[in-house]
Formats: sequence, C-alpha cells, structure tokens
Amino acid sequence: MNRTRMGSGLAIALLISLSGCSASSRELCNGTDLTGWTKVGGGATYAVENGAIVGTRGPGPNTFLRTNDIFDDFVLDLEFKWDIPINSGVQFRSRQKPGDGRVTGYQCELDHSDRRWTGGVYDEAGRGWLAPLNEKPEAMSAVASIYEWNTLRIEASGDRLRTWVNGVPCVDMVDGQDAEGFIALQVHSSPDEGQIRWRNIRIRSLSQH
Repeated sequence: MNRTRMGSGLAIALLISLSGCSASSRELCNGTDLTGWTKVGGGATYAVENGAIVGTRGPGPNTFLRTNDIFDDFVLDLEFKWDIPINSGVQFRSRQKPGDGRVTGYQCELDHSDRRWTGGVYDEAGRGWLAPLNEKPEAMSAVASIYEWNTLRIEASGDRLRTWVNGVPCVDMVDGQDAEGFIALQVHSSPDEGQIRWRNIRIRSLSQH
C-alpha cells in the first residue's frame, strides 16, 4: 500500500471556493479509471463516466471505494449529485477492522432524505452520530437539489474536523479518536435502486514539511 503522510497542526484560516483550490492540491481520480482506489464491502459497483466516479447500488452490505493512500491532515474538496436517491457518505481517516475488514471511521454524510443531514459527521461502524445537523437549519438547507452538482469540503487538522456544503458551514468539532486513514466513497446497502456521482475530487495537504 502506498502511504501518504501529511503532517499535523496547521489549520486553514479562510474557506476558499472549489475553483480556488491551491496549486499544491492533487486529484484523487484521474478521470479515466479507478487507479489508486480499491472496492471493499458489498456488491455495489463503481465506474468512471465523463470524468466522474459513479456508484451504483448492488447486493450485500454497505460498499466503499477506498483510496489506497493513507492521509492525516488535509482539505478535501469534491462535487456530488444523485442520479437515483440512496444514502451515501464520504469516509475520511477511516480504516478496515481486523478480521471482517469492515470499514469504520469518520463519515461525512450525504443524505438524500427529508432529514437533510448532508455535511453531518457519523462514526461508521463505531459510535454513531457525532455531529448531526438537526439544530442547524442553514446547514440542512445547503443542498437545494440532490440532482444538481453540489460542493463538499472536509477539513481534518489535528483533532479539529470541519465540513462545508455549497460553502455553508455544517460541522466544526473536536474529536481525537482517528488521526489518519483512507478516504472512501460509500454506497449504502438498500433493497432499492440507487446511484450517486462524485467528481473533481481534490486533496490538499496541511503538512508543515
């Protein structure tokens, strides 16, 4: 496994737009194939179409397309939209449990439902909800349409975790359980059809060295 260490301790002071990402950021998807990624979990499928990663619901438990690289402190920017509504999320600082290989760790929720908790933080296969959005109406309204492209930003700097959806602050929390891990795109298990897309997936190191 390739291993990318990104240092710790440097927080960004200004939220910048997706188009304004630093030149030091790099694409996690090459826009052609899934080089650098590995599918784990259930039977959902992932493919690259028109430069976007498309996740389609399949049989079995939750499915994840995870990076082969490991990251610690970073800013992650991407865009997402649904073709067919289904629960999803973006894992970060995540890992696979010994034995059954189940993915666990922080997840930034992508919530197609009327609950509208996109941008909230959940501990997958762990402690459950760490930062729901039920008391943040502005965050709950950040996604105007699930069928249009929306932007997501995740910042992990030391034990401070922050998220934004379409530039709207959603979560600003402190939690020191996981300091590093992979990034993964989730297709949640469901008896129904579902499909979601992610594109322009870029990561910028907060390393001081």
